[in-house]
Formats: sequence, C-alpha cells, structure tokens
Amino acid sequence: MPDVENVLRDIDDNFEVSVRKLLELISIPSVSNEISGEPEIRRAAHWLKSELSAIGLSAEIIQTNGHPVVLASSPAGSMIERPRLLFYGHYDVQPVGDLKQWTHSPFEPRVIEEEDGAHRFYGRGASDSKSQLWTFIEALRAWKSIECSFPADIIVMLEGEEESGSASLPAFIEAHRHDLQCDVAFICDAEMWSPTQPAITTRLKGLVHERVTILAPNPDLHSGHYGAVAANPIRILSNILTDIHDKAGRVRIEGFYDGVREIPDNLRRRWRGLEQDAGRFEEVNLSGGITEEGYTTLEAMWARPTVDMNGITGGNQGPGGRSVLPGSATARLSFRLVDAQEPGKIRAGFRAYVESKLPKGCTVEFEGDDGSPAVVLSHDSPFVAAAAHGLEREWETPAILRGTGGAIPLVHQLSEVLGVECVVIGFILPGDSIHAPDEHYDTRRLRKGVRSWVRIFEEIQLRIAG
Repeated sequence: MPDVENVLRDIDDNFEVSVRKLLELISIPSVSNEISGEPEIRRAAHWLKSELSAIGLSAEIIQTNGHPVVLASSPAGSMIERPRLLFYGHYDVQPVGDLKQWTHSPFEPRVIEEEDGAHRFYGRGASDSKSQLWTFIEALRAWKSIECSFPADIIVMLEGEEESGSASLPAFIEAHRHDLQCDVAFICDAEMWSPTQPAITTRLKGLVHERVTILAPNPDLHSGHYGAVAANPIRILSNILTDIHDKAGRVRIEGFYDGVREIPDNLRRRWRGLEQDAGRFEEVNLSGGITEEGYTTLEAMWARPTVDMNGITGGNQGPGGRSVLPGSATARLSFRLVDAQEPGKIRAGFRAYVESKLPKGCTVEFEGDDGSPAVVLSHDSPFVAAAAHGLEREWETPAILRGTGGAIPLVHQLSEVLGVECVVIGFILPGDSIHAPDEHYDTRRLRKGVRSWVRIFEEIQLRIAG
C-alpha cells in the first residue's frame, strides 16, 4: 500500500519551493500567437523538460509544424502490469492585451496576501494553464520522492499552441500514436464548480473561428462628399451581425441547429438540481446571463450552441477625427457547437448567410480554421469513479459532474481518433480573469490541486491497478 500520508506531508513541506518554481514558469512570456513569443515558447519548453527530467521522467522536446510539444514518460521495464496514464496540459498563454488595464505586471508574479485573507499571484498563464499542469507535475514529484516509483505508467504531453488553435496537434497525435497509447487521458484545463467544490467535466462544446471582411467598391471616401450615397462597410457588417440573432436569442443562420438534440428530461432534472447561485456571475461582474428563450442558464451554457462576436475593426481607430467612409470592416466570430453539429456545415452556413445580405458592389473575404466538434464523455467509468472519489476525499464534498461552454479540441482527437478515454478535471474558477487583465490564482487551490492528484493516484491503485 502506498504511504499517501507521507506523500501529502511532502507536498506541504515543499510547498514554498513548489510555488517559487511555478512563479518562475509564469514569468516566461510564452505567448503562442505572437511571432515575438517564439523564443519564449522554446524557453518554457526547455524549462519544463528540465523539471520533468529532474523527477525521473524521460523527457524530450518534439518540434511540430508550429510550436514544440514536450513529451515525457516513465521508464519502461516494470514486470507489474499497471494502468498507463496520459496527462495533458498546455504551457502557452494568451497575449497580454492592454498593459494599462493590468494592476500587476503580467510576467513578474509574486504572492500577495489580500484583504480577504487569500494569497494570490497574478500573471498571464497563472490560472490558464500553468498552475493546472504544475499540480500534476508536483504530485508526481512528491509521490516519486516518497514511494521511489511512479503511481502508474506515466505519459506527460505539454502543448505549446493551445491558445492559438492547436493547429499542429492532430498531425502530432497521428505521428505519435504508439507513444500516446494509454488507458486514460487526464486533461487538467477546466473549472471547479465553486471555490470549495471540485468538478469533473463530461460535456465540452465544439468550436469554429471565423474572420469576415466586408470590402466596399472603393477605398476610403470623404464622408461629407459620399456619405449619403456610398456603401459603408462598418454599417453593412454591423447590420449583418445584428441580424444573426432574433429577439428570442435564436440564431437565424439556415441549418444552424441541424444536429442539435433537445436536452433529455433526466439531464434537465439533474442540472436544475444543481444550485446555480448568483455568485458565479458576480465574480465576473454579471448579474445574470443572456440566455436563449426557453432554457435555463446551465442548459444554455452546456447544451445550446452559440454565436459570439469577438472583435470588430474598421475605419479610424486612432486619435483625432478622420471623417471617412472606410474601404473595409472586419469582424471575428466564434461558434460554440453542441451534440452532432458539424464544424464544416456551420462555417458554410455562416458564409452563405453573409453573402445573402451583401449589397451590390461590395465583396466579402473569409478566413477560418477547421474547427472541432462537441464531445460528450463517460460519466460512469472506473477512472471517472476513481477521480470523483479522490476529489471528494481531498475537498470533503462530492465532485459535480458538469458541462462547460469551453472547447478542448484535444479531447475529441484522443477520444474519437485514438479511442482513448478522457477525464477532464481542473481547478480554475470563473473569477480568475483568464484571457483578461490581472489573471490570477491562489495558493490554497494550488496546494489542494496537487493533493487531489495524489488522492486520485491512490484511488486508481486501489480500484483499478489492484
């Protein structure tokens, strides 16, 4: 039997060192969708390779068509047949955005004791997702330190371009099928239910990105001379985007709801039994959600598709007045998919919708990605049971089986392409300001996240390996 209490004690005894190392990782500006971030991406990859090697894993940096993947595994040769666990995380981060909106430097993290008594550290990637991947690495370190071996056969895969679309990941998975064969993949990139209640995510939405540009027949025109007669791409694009939703919140794009299934009654009852307190919205300064008519907040978040405008540009964006009719206007949109919606059909439907509303003389350009479909995962497998029991033991409250409005394309690739079971766990909270200024995390969740993995390892040994 593993000496779990000593493993947990080791985590607590070495926690300050662990936090210092994590802050060192957060200080590396590994922004994946900016050219200037490429050297820092490589620096973060080498940093992680060094840490994984230090705890006894065989680690390497594998170059892809994009940013590198850090792949590590436990030594082969054990005569005992044990479960093979794959852990996925990503070490790249979102761009900082407007530095003026940050009250803490995004790449100079330090622990701050705040008025509510919490010890938080601020920085890009603090929550999404460097703390998440660090919980697993630190749990492995502590287990190996006390037990002199790993709790199972281990694979660690850390991606460097999740925040820029994971374009290289499908080819990487296909090329490394043999190396990635496992009994279960744990993905640590998800939310808890509350600050005191853990969760396992069993439903993830699909995702399609689109960029649309409306072009007028002419370049910029004087708004006084031509304002009454010439096409204005900003106005045209704004009208097109406004008309996407009707007053009930439904999407008007033809065929958009093909493949969307109604929520089963038993699932509706289960979700409505979950108390959705207003505090979850207050954390992000919202008093409530804008939901599609006929659906509760959770139903809309977890089981209804959405279209969102992520950005719009055109014309004069600088200081001072420049009264022109712009020659073009551009918007970026994201489509969150559910059930059997097909990314390709969603993209084609949107493009046809835009083209149908285009005035004579104007043209349109589109740019998008392949997208990923929605995924529904098992909620009653032995590995889910082990994870649920491990989380409950650490947090002293049952883990909620939940959905999410987010997408993790890797889950589809592993579960559908390789036939690998995936269990999605995370220790993020809605108020962590991920992708926003002053992203942060706290030391309590970090400690309990590390301890949670140790509990899960123990449950796997008791329920599956044993």
